[in-house]
Amino acid sequence: MSPIERRLADAGISLPEAPLPAANYVPATIGGGLLFIAGQVPLQGGKVAFTGKVGSEVDLADGIAAARLCALNILAQAKAALDGDLERIAQCLKVQGFVNCAPDFTDHPKVVNGASDLLVMALGDAGKHARFAVGAPSLPLGASVEVDATFALK
Repeated sequence: MSPIERRLADAGISLPEAPLPAANYVPATIGGGLLFIAGQVPLQGGKVAFTGKVGSEVDLADGIAAARLCALNILAQAKAALDGDLERIAQCLKVQGFVNCAPDFTDHPKVVNGASDLLVMALGDAGKHARFAVGAPSLPLGASVEVDATFALK
């Protein structure tokens, strides 16, 4: 078990299997020493675990949990792309978070902190990243949150 997976296990978290893509794309690509993970929605057990608009149909706590689940799926995709070796990650460079939200919702950063906090917990200092968190009128499969990430590799 990698130190990253050990930190997750110590927090009572295990990585899921990497979800299959929902359309005509690959879940991860590697180029120029970078790993790009496609946008991940909060899939759990093959189903979207959090659907609806944050701020009207979904409360803030569930929005944060959705973003956290997106980050777990990002790490699962990274593990699959890196042939099981998460220790090849040198740094999380950027996280991009989209929140399916009500028009007057303004706590996008708090929602996407669910993903950021999980990545920092799992990767330590290598999990610190630049990011954006924006609202969207809808997301694929009705998901409440979608998050992608870019990593530098060793």
